[in-house]
Amino acid sequence: MAVSNVTDKNFNAEVMQSAVPVLVDFWAPWCGPCRLMTPVIDEIAAQLGERARVVKVNVDEAQATAAEFGISSIPSFAVIRSGKVVGRLTGAMPKARLLQAIDNLLS
Repeated sequence: MAVSNVTDKNFNAEVMQSAVPVLVDFWAPWCGPCRLMTPVIDEIAAQLGERARVVKVNVDEAQATAAEFGISSIPSFAVIRSGKVVGRLTGAMPKARLLQAIDNLLS
């Protein structure tokens, strides 16, 4: 499944009301570690397939959402299932570590 961009306007519909778990990548274009994680996030989205959605939230453009989730450093990742945050990770990390954390939260 492709990674989609989410804004303050559609976050609730796209993430909080999603029928499947969602991995949210909080990022910004000026953030070097965030840019390093982009291909990793794309690969994870492909691997997860229909089990979960993957979305990106640009914290500069979606400031209300970033504030609501208390994002103070990026990249930050949240796994949201049934409208609730079930896990959070912060910082650039190897794909294997992020995928393992996500798998644990989805099972």
